[in-house]
Amino acid sequence: MSETHHTKVLIIGSGPAGYTAGVYAARAMLSPILVQGMEPGGQLTTTTEVENYPGFTEVQGPELMVKMQDHAAAMGTTIIQDIITDLDLTKRPFTARGDSGDIYTADSVILATGARAKWLGLPSEDKFKGFGVSACATCDGFFYREKNIVVVGGGNTAVEEALFLTNFGQKVTLIHRRDELRAEKILQNRLFKHPKVEVLWDHTIDEIVGTDMPMGVTGVRARHVKTGAITEVPADGVFIAIGHAPASELVKDVLELHNGGYVKVEPGTTRTSIPGVFAAGDLTDHVYRQAVTSAGMGCMAALDAEKFIAEMDDVTETVVTEIA
Repeated sequence: MSETHHTKVLIIGSGPAGYTAGVYAARAMLSPILVQGMEPGGQLTTTTEVENYPGFTEVQGPELMVKMQDHAAAMGTTIIQDIITDLDLTKRPFTARGDSGDIYTADSVILATGARAKWLGLPSEDKFKGFGVSACATCDGFFYREKNIVVVGGGNTAVEEALFLTNFGQKVTLIHRRDELRAEKILQNRLFKHPKVEVLWDHTIDEIVGTDMPMGVTGVRARHVKTGAITEVPADGVFIAIGHAPASELVKDVLELHNGGYVKVEPGTTRTSIPGVFAAGDLTDHVYRQAVTSAGMGCMAALDAEKFIAEMDDVTETVVTEIA
């Protein structure tokens, strides 16, 4: 049987941004409700070792997210396993509907639905995710010191990641399906001049190959788009850099978006184009996309929501006083 829940702060999403927002909103005595969404814990649940989150020399991605969830719950955040399928931001209280049939009404909303890396869609890619296949060079590049690395893509992200990975790998092969890159010329020039980089033009990835015991990548099979010829490229790590897709479907026709669907916020805040609606984490961030920056924005969103609710309460109190 469906239920109706009301809260001062409804947090939609459960990655570092969502859980951190829960911690801060709960500490502000706002009794937040956090709806976890389709992938509780977000992208970090598909990561193995995390070595760049402050306070942890090394921690497994899923373990880190469990700790964040437990922290938010311990502070007083109500965490619900549901998926928000509809969100009405046209009037307050805001109203959300869950896949369960439950209704959530809220004085403010924090959107923390994240972004999803775009993948090639290969079965072998899924098999080796977290075991040699990654979509984040700054997250995982450190593990490939003096190794052979493949980067797939042709835009700014791919070139920037390839250049970044030269700090670790002994060789970086950039594989692109066309005969020219889409990246900015200045980045291309840096790439072509780098002694560790080789570009494999006009190729797509047919398969990522590796071992099962232990699980790990050993190379890729790349197919020439014109001749069909297969080239075997040795690799210990494969980085897919063909872009990210922000999970902004709920608000794509309501909030102001930019840069291909990321929610736009006022500089220095998490405020969106609708008062009382805040956004944090990878949903707004097309530049950094790190767990620690997402957590920081989750903190900001909770503080922004706290201020908004306090100001709203002051207005209500003033109106009541004047009527009396």
